Amino acid sequence: MQYGPRIAEEYLQRNQPPGVPPLPLTGERTLPDVPEENYWYRRHLVVYEWIAARVAGLRVVDMACGEGYGSDLLATKAASVVGVDANPEAHEHARLRYVRPNLRFERDLVESFAEPCDAVVFLQTIEHVQDPGAINPWHLKEYRAEEFRGLCEGHFPRVEMHGLFHARKLRAHELAIRLGWDSVHKRIGLTKPFYDRFTPAISARDFALRGTDLDRALDFLAVCHASA
Repeated sequence: MQYGPRIAEEYLQRNQPPGVPPLPLTGERTLPDVPEENYWYRRHLVVYEWIAARVAGLRVVDMACGEGYGSDLLATKAASVVGVDANPEAHEHARLRYVRPNLRFERDLVESFAEPCDAVVFLQTIEHVQDPGAINPWHLKEYRAEEFRGLCEGHFPRVEMHGLFHARKLRAHELAIRLGWDSVHKRIGLTKPFYDRFTPAISARDFALRGTDLDRALDFLAVCHASA
């Protein structure tokens, strides 16, 4: 499926506010303001939107926050948000780019940062834990649904599992791929013109979270409760 680059260091964020250094797209983290990366940005953003609606009025820590867009979104609903990331370039960008009275960014490791809070958000990071069966240059462990559930249930008494799926035009595109669209656009020379328009037009509404058919999901979201 042609949705945009995952590792492309020549791509930089566009149209950043004055004094905010743009970040390069390396594939390690998702970035807004890169049209070619829009599919992946929206795929992550829709989960942050789902979480934001559920942490209203809470103190939230956003671990491995990367560029900071998710922490900023959470801060529109939460009482306070701390975005934590160890990368110096990402931390500097985030603290300059996203400024709210209830939002701050700390440069620290997820293993060592500690602060009282009501909820911890930890997205697109667990797969980076070292494992000898690596199948992806950034994802060192890819989990099946029951593996991920078992990992979480080993530490929390109650776990809710949700899966992220394509919806609306991404679902239509998925069906078109099954019908042979990939061979058609290449044969008639439409690949670049089509995806130059299609990818930047993807929105968070083109994804959906649901709790069924999890092994067919794009990503998993586990909501882990500290009490039963």
